[in-house]
Amino acid sequence: MRKINSILALSVCSILFFASCEKEDPKKPVIPNEEEVITTLNLTLTPVGGGTPVEFKFKDLDGDGGNPPEISVGKLDTNTQYTGSLALYNELESPADTISQEVKEEADEHQFFFQSTANGLTVSYDDADGNGKPLGLATTFTTQGASTGTLKITLRHEPMKEAAGVSMGDITNAGGETDIEVTFDVDIE
Repeated sequence: MRKINSILALSVCSILFFASCEKEDPKKPVIPNEEEVITTLNLTLTPVGGGTPVEFKFKDLDGDGGNPPEISVGKLDTNTQYTGSLALYNELESPADTISQEVKEEADEHQFFFQSTANGLTVSYDDADGNGKPLGLATTFTTQGASTGTLKITLRHEPMKEAAGVSMGDITNAGGETDIEVTFDVDIE
């Protein structure tokens, strides 16, 4: 009886050992968790009370190291408030994939940051995630006097929205990974 139990135990161990040593199929592709491809960022600023919208556009279809990106900017008026709307696309897809919709659906995992060197240009958030933390697809831009400078727009994936200053738009403590970062020249006349 003891011999049968030993043979039975050895058989079970052998089966478990060989079953756990199954090799990966080299023909089966390994699919990594890919980040979204963002080729295009469009910022539309529409004057509150009416007027012609101002467009800031960035397009880079071949990524880093290829041809320079296409960047177009408009001029802002002094002492004006604008309603801002951001749109992101992957134009390598046909039709273009609207990435901003996915960012909106995953608002708790994303936040835009706006950093300007132009004097008197301020940005405030007009949208939020389900926890009341800012997102940045919808904003208000306010200008004061004439100025020139830059506007850097950064989209962070999984920022620490609870960190000091982050809900006020300060990227310093945000952490997370940068999905896209674009710098525009700004001219306020």
